[in-house]
Amino acid sequence: MRSDRLLATLLLLQAHGRLPAPEIARRLEVSTRTVARDVEALSAAGVPVYAERGRHGGVVLMPGFRTDVSGLTDTEMRALLALTDQQGDLGRELASAVRKLLAAVPEARRADITRVRRTVIVEPHGWRRPVRDTPALAVLQRAVAGDERVRLRYRSASSGSTATSTVDPYGLVSKAGVWYLVAARRGAPRMFRVDRVEDAESTGTPARRPDDRDLEEVWTELRDRLEAAPDPVVVPVRVDPVWRERLLRVVAPQLVEPPRPVEDDRLELTFRATGAAVGALLGFGAVVEVLGPDEVRAEMAARAAAVVSIYGPAR
Repeated sequence: MRSDRLLATLLLLQAHGRLPAPEIARRLEVSTRTVARDVEALSAAGVPVYAERGRHGGVVLMPGFRTDVSGLTDTEMRALLALTDQQGDLGRELASAVRKLLAAVPEARRADITRVRRTVIVEPHGWRRPVRDTPALAVLQRAVAGDERVRLRYRSASSGSTATSTVDPYGLVSKAGVWYLVAARRGAPRMFRVDRVEDAESTGTPARRPDDRDLEEVWTELRDRLEAAPDPVVVPVRVDPVWRERLLRVVAPQLVEPPRPVEDDRLELTFRATGAAVGALLGFGAVVEVLGPDEVRAEMAARAAAVVSIYGPAR
């Protein structure tokens, strides 16, 4: 819409003061003739903007002019406010940027901002989960913005050992309150949990990724690969109805399909793997009976016997 384009032109000029018409046209994806018409429209509306000819000419906004029009819809304003509740240094910088942007909102709408801030909370951390420290996040954010290679000292989740690697970032992703660096290591895309990065240092050299895919495409591939279940197992269970809702809450993260009710006291649960099923169900003891398959029942029996051997009656 033309009104959106006029606002975009005005905000560009507020940020730069002077811009060549071809540069405005490139940024807004219009022709220079359209830019000229928009400048005339802004001038007719009382905005002190004009065009200068010559080698150093361009479209100029009179110094000191500021508009109180932010262009934000109510929905956009609520979304920006929600974004301020993020973790780590990047979240604090984002909150600062949002506050500066919202300062351009007209006085008549300030009450709306106050109301939204009082009635919307975004809590990115799960229940009973500690807030993870991410001291390397600011360094990684600067390296990603500068498209630079990064040297990481990274702690392995399985062994706890630390190793140093040089990686080529695609970008950063925040998922369920956890930050990940998506980067190529030895030519293959990988994800690195930022709270396991013990130290990060930008090398000052350009990133050399193995392909020209964008962050979203690479992240989707890595995420789907991680979430894919290589050997899902369907486990029919009999559960005490009193415990049914608690059971479903506990096992939900390990399921790859929604639970299927069979009878009042029976369910079919599709787990990622046998180990996931046994680990999730064994803690319910006698209130949940695994009806099959045989390998899951056998593993449940073996685990239960091992526990009894440790905690059974003293001989």
